[in-house]
Amino acid sequence: MIEVVRPGPLATVQDLGRPGLAHLGVPRSGAADERALRLANRLVGNPEGAACVEFTFGGGSVRFHEGAWVAVTGAPLPVGIDGRAHGTNAPCHVRRGGVLELGTPAHGLRSYLAVRGGITVDSVLGSRSTDLLSGLGPAPLPPGARLPVGPGANLDAITVDVAPAPRMPETPVLRVLPGPRADWFTEDAIATLTSAPYQVSPDSNRVGVRLDGPPLARSRGGELGSEGMATGSVQVPPSGLPIIFLADHPTTGGYPVVAVLAAASVPYAAQLRPGQRVRFRA
Repeated sequence: MIEVVRPGPLATVQDLGRPGLAHLGVPRSGAADERALRLANRLVGNPEGAACVEFTFGGGSVRFHEGAWVAVTGAPLPVGIDGRAHGTNAPCHVRRGGVLELGTPAHGLRSYLAVRGGITVDSVLGSRSTDLLSGLGPAPLPPGARLPVGPGANLDAITVDVAPAPRMPETPVLRVLPGPRADWFTEDAIATLTSAPYQVSPDSNRVGVRLDGPPLARSRGGELGSEGMATGSVQVPPSGLPIIFLADHPTTGGYPVVAVLAAASVPYAAQLRPGQRVRFRA
């Protein structure tokens, strides 16, 4: 059992989500940065899809009611265990009664805490993930929340040292493919998207990253019937300012999608923070 002493700005339980249910109106949800969650689980010997705690902007604190092996990945930030500093992207042991503290990330947005044995809150439709849009899964974690942990958290020592992780560039470049409604935009729209930098809006969240910058002009008017949406879709509302859909995006949408992120770029989009600049490349 672990206890959330302080959740920081936002802490949720996340795994790899609920794939395959979009036709029923159920979003996938899951970790915004799947790559970081998978790494955290591998470092402590869990299956890659085990549930972890996703912290937004760090600031969290967790007390361990039993000893456990843990790892923190994602946005790099100071990690302290009972007042002693520990690194990210490496397994470490927390004693019974120990307290793990997270600072504020120097760059990036979301960090992941994996505990050996996994977080074993009740699953909903096959996943333990919190979906902020639909309300499925456990609620965001408040101070005092107690999370059960699967067996084996305090077993044999882990011999992995540290996993190298790429540093997020100051201005990430996200690779995009033409979207299914690229023909709804002028010929200059993709050139505009892939030439000028955009800035992340403070209104961004796990549903989507809203961007400020040059608007994308449409070549045709009218309304688009709702159609399926994928993670990484770059949707353009009437303002012309793009939105990148993240893990908690709706299953359908009625605004045209001008482009879709390449899969390798989605983790970088998930780590974008308000005020940061970002570029697109075809």
